[in-house]
Order: sequence, then C-alpha cells, then structure tokens
Amino acid sequence: MNSQFETILVLAAVAAACAVPGVFLLLRRMALASDAISHVLLFGIVVAYFAVGDLASPWLFLGAAASGVLTVSAVELLQRTKLIASDAAIGLVFPAMFAMGTLLASMYMRNTHLDVDRVLLGSAELSTLDRFTLFGEDLAPRSLVVMLGVAILNLGLLVLFFKELKLTTFDAGLATTLGFAPAALHYGLMTIVSFTCVTAFDAVGPVVVVALIVVPAASAYLLTDRLGTMILLSIGLGTAGAMLGTWLALELDTNIAGTVASMQGAIFGLVYVVAPKRGLIAFVLKRWRQRRRFFETTLTIHLFQHEGTPAEPDESSIVTVRLSDVEAVCVRWLWRDRIPAIEITRSRPYHKNDNAHIEQKNRAHVRELLGEERLDDPD
Repeated sequence: MNSQFETILVLAAVAAACAVPGVFLLLRRMALASDAISHVLLFGIVVAYFAVGDLASPWLFLGAAASGVLTVSAVELLQRTKLIASDAAIGLVFPAMFAMGTLLASMYMRNTHLDVDRVLLGSAELSTLDRFTLFGEDLAPRSLVVMLGVAILNLGLLVLFFKELKLTTFDAGLATTLGFAPAALHYGLMTIVSFTCVTAFDAVGPVVVVALIVVPAASAYLLTDRLGTMILLSIGLGTAGAMLGTWLALELDTNIAGTVASMQGAIFGLVYVVAPKRGLIAFVLKRWRQRRRFFETTLTIHLFQHEGTPAEPDESSIVTVRLSDVEAVCVRWLWRDRIPAIEITRSRPYHKNDNAHIEQKNRAHVRELLGEERLDDPD
C-alpha cells in the first residue's frame, strides 16, 4: 500500500473508533467533554514523564488516559455542588489542566523531542511513519493497527453493555431502581472516551479527534430516533467524511486535520438542511403546514358560524372573507382548491359574487376539526 492510501485508512479507523463513544457523549449532553479530554492529555503525559523519565515508556500512555478520567471526575465534583453548571465546570477544569500541562512541558521538557505544536495541533501526515512489523515483515502503520483494535474494542463493549448504556443514558433514575449502577457505567464510559482519545491523539492529533467524536454523532442525531441506527450512521458518516477529507487534503496539499474537520462540518451542514424530520427544509415545510392548517381552521369556523343565517351570503363571499380577519392567503388556497373541507360556488363569473361553503362530503371532517358533537346540515 502507498502512504496516501494508508493515511486514508488511518483516519477512517480513527473515525470508526471515535464514533461509538461520541454518540453517548452527545446524548448525555457531554460533547464538550471530548474537547476537554483531548487537550488535558498533555498534563498526564508530562506528569508521567516526571515519574519515569522515559518518553518511550507505556506509563505516558496510562498517564494521559488517567488525566482524562481525572478531568471528568473534577467536573462531576464541581457539578455536585449545585453551584456551577456542567458547561461552566468543564470550562473551569479544562483550561486549568491544559495550561498546567503546556507550562510544565515548556519549562521542564525543553531538551526532549516532545513538540508542543504537534501535541496541540497534531500531524496526521506522519501517522504512517511508525510501522508495525511481525516476524520481520512490515505489515501496516502502527497507528492503523492500534486504531482498528480500539474500534473493535469499543464495538465489543457496546454490544456487551448496550442495554445498560441505553437505559442509563435516557433514564438514570429507572436504571438505579432496576439495580444498575449509573455512576459506574458513566465512569466506565469516560474511561473508554479517554482511552480512545489518547490513542487517536497519538495518531492524528486532538483537533480532528474532537471533530470525529462530536460531529458525526450530531449528524446522525438529525437523521434518526433509534439509538442503534444512530450509532451505525455515526460510524458511516464519520468514516466517509474522514476518508473524503483526507483524500482532498492530500490532493490539495493542505493540512489533513483541518480538512477532515471541515469535511465533517460540511456533512453536518448538508444533513442539517435536508434531514427528513429535523432538517431545515423539514422545519420550514412543517411550519407551512401548521400555518395552512391554522388558516383552514379559521376559515372553516368563520363559514360554520354564519352557515344557515341571513348573513351567510354576505359573510361567505370572497370579498367579505378577504376583508375579515382571515388572511388573504385563505382566498388563494380557496381558488386553488387546496382546502378539502371547502367548496366554491360560483354564481357569477365575477369574484365578488363567489361564495364559499362547507362541502357535504367533508362535514364529518369539519365536525372533528371543530370538536362539535353534532353538525346538522343547514335547512
């Protein structure tokens, strides 16, 4: 495989691994926690380096993962005081630990090859240089193998704890009543998020990791109401956006992380417009239908109130309807025969003498519409 195709596969594996925990973070209204965890990893790396003094030690990996769990625990502790909202708690903990990690790295790790710029921005272009070998054979980039393993692990844990995660996400109180442990599941989920962020952080950097955790899940949320379908859509949209964004970055010779994040944003923008139930177009059409239904009800009530009265010829004429409190859009719908409960009786070819009446075949519909127990035909 050439390096460009391997880079595309690495980003696709990262997207698949990040999509699963991203759905539950979004549904639990903790999407910003992914940004916090992705940036405080530097603090855990620096502290672990102080302890072992070796940049190649696996303890740095564990320290980074522990810093993510520590961040979530500190946020939860502040939330329990009831003095600070959840978003404010994240905003307090995340910058403090992020700043401490950056400060410690810049002061005490000057002679190491730890690049703060790469830690902050990432460099997905270099993800294929570190190779995974087996029996002396070069098989694939190490980051690809690791991220595929993380994706499989996340999917396996999802299948194993799907019922518990679903219940604690949507109704923690019921989960407690049934004997589950929402707190344990919550911290277990946050541990998986930290573990995923650490491995993805090492492969592609924190910027694109945040995008791949949050944006595909948000796009999938607009497309479905079913949790299982949402997870599958999140994986599919995230993987497709990562592969397309990486290919475009390589073709245009631009930054991969920025291009992939932008592509995810473009996909979300498209879904936001065309989503069948929650999209912008669906919202506009829904408002139009509601407005039309309101005018239909208003016009029907107006006609019914004057039906069979001496004032009916005047009150049901088009001129009267246009001058009344019923908006002129009703008249346009009348002429286009868009209101099924109304019929037009044209006594003369002039609009001013046309009258609107309730159709006989639709009187049951009008009765239901008006909430009338009985709607007698006019004599």
